[in-house]
Order: sequence, then C-alpha cells, then structure tokens
Amino acid sequence: MAILLREKHVTELLDIETAIASVEEVLRDQAEGRATNRPRYRVATPTSQLHLMAAGDRRLGVYGFKAYTASRKGARFLLLLYESDTGDLLAMIEADRLGQMRTGAASGVATKYMARKDARTVGIYGTGWQAESQLMAVCAVREIESIKAYGRNAERRQSFAERMTSLLGVEVTAVDTPEEAAAGCSIIITATTARAPVLKGEWIEPGAHINAMGSNSLAKSEIDVEAISRASVIAVDSVDQSRMEAGDLLPAIERGIIAWESVTELGRIVAGQIPGRNDDDDITIFKSNGIALEDVSTALRLYDLARERGIGESIELWPESD
Repeated sequence: MAILLREKHVTELLDIETAIASVEEVLRDQAEGRATNRPRYRVATPTSQLHLMAAGDRRLGVYGFKAYTASRKGARFLLLLYESDTGDLLAMIEADRLGQMRTGAASGVATKYMARKDARTVGIYGTGWQAESQLMAVCAVREIESIKAYGRNAERRQSFAERMTSLLGVEVTAVDTPEEAAAGCSIIITATTARAPVLKGEWIEPGAHINAMGSNSLAKSEIDVEAISRASVIAVDSVDQSRMEAGDLLPAIERGIIAWESVTELGRIVAGQIPGRNDDDDITIFKSNGIALEDVSTALRLYDLARERGIGESIELWPESD
C-alpha cells in the first residue's frame, strides 16, 4: 500500500546530509548510464503554469515524476514515486520542502567536488527560502567560518543573517552592496529571482567556486558573461535541460565565448570521470537548474525513512478485486 507524505512529514524526515547523499549517488548513476532524466516542460495558461519533470534510476529500482503549478496563489508541488519492477505506486509526496532541500543538496555536492578544500568563506546573493538550504548544504561539506549575505531589502537581509547565524552556528553578516558579498569569498552562491546579473565577473577572486541556482529560464541570468569567461570548469546537473533553461550560460554561448561541448555534467565529476578543478586558482561554476533525478532519489530516501519510522498516511489506489 502506498503512503502519502505531507510537508510536515518531509520536514521531520529530511535533513540536509540525507539530501546530499541522495543527490550525490543519483548524479553518479546518471554519469555511469544507470539513470534517465527528462527535462522539465511546461504548459502555460494566461494565469498559471503547469511544470512536469520525470526520471528513473535502474540501480535504485524506482521512477517517478514531479508536477507543480505556479500562479498568483503561489506554487503547489506533488511527487509520485513508483517501483520500477512492478509499476506500483510507493508514495505520493507534497514536495515543496523536498525541492528546496534537494536544490540545496545539489549545490552541496558541487561544492564538495569543485570548491577548494580550504574554502572557508561564503558570499550569498538572495535571502529567501532557497537561500536557506544553499547555506545549509555548503556548511555540511566545508568547514565554513564566515558568511556574507546580500539582498535588495535591508530589513529582510538582516533578518535572514540573524536567522541563519542561529541555525548554522556560523556568523552570517548582512552587507549593503553586491560587491561586498563577493569580496574575499571562496564560495559564492546566487539564489535570487533576478532577471539581470547580480554577480559580476570582475568581483570574483581567483580560486572561487560559484553555485548559480536562481534562474531556470533562458530569459534570466544571475551571473554576467565575464564570470562565465573566467571559469575554468563549468558544470550543470543536465546538459539537455540546461540547453532549455540555463539563461546564465546562453549569452556567453551566443557570443562564442564558450560552447556546449565545454560544459560538463556534475555527475561526471562525482563519478571521477573528469576533475572538478585543476588548480587552486581556478574559478569554477555549477549552474544548477534542478532535475527530476534529484527529486526521485531524495523521494526514495524519504519513503524508506517513513516506512522505518511508521510515518505517513496510507492510501489505496486501484485495489485488486477478489
């Protein structure tokens, strides 16, 4: 019998370390040919959008899809997880918190494999819901000593800094200008809804690693062309999906500064097929779009934890006849 996991169950069960482990393993499977991901596609009406994304992992023995709507009322996320051998439904999961955590986890995996081992300082652009898990994940894979946060609203960035200092046990300082957020930082995160770049390449210091995760539209870009041109390694979670969504990379590609052939998938770095950086002075970039494989793998971890702890609501669909 399948189970329903609500947002409260996901919050209770899923910590950032679990999310990082699930994303790391599925990206390795992707690179080694054991997993299939389908890029997000959208159905739009004048007042809302439906987003759909599906994936499966043969080693894990599951497949599934996430569907979510976005309108002026907000966004509603639902994930269905199936056992691949039988096609049986395992779980139906309210997936807002799941998406937040797996997105942060992807940046955590990228930081683990692409940032300098001695990276200790972080600058983040954006002080919203997604920024929280970004910092949680980075702090889980590096011994972070200080964090600077920039957002356009002074009151919100101060509140974010105080809240995250308490949550992480690391001093988070709100800064007044975007330049300050990058200065002296070995890890830089962009987690905004900006349509135009908030991070300029000239602000980035040698050796820095960048996680750019806010944009998933070709019409939006959080980092400028100079940032892309200075990078020695550029990774994405899916090249196919990035061709459809990575507005951060598109201007540099259109100008011939980089080519899609020079962009690698993060899973190849995780699998040891190519290095995440070649030198301590390299600038590296992970352009995150968020893929269904990350959702499905994290959902399986949640399902297993829920069954172990007796958490969730039983649901019965298509009952067998006597």
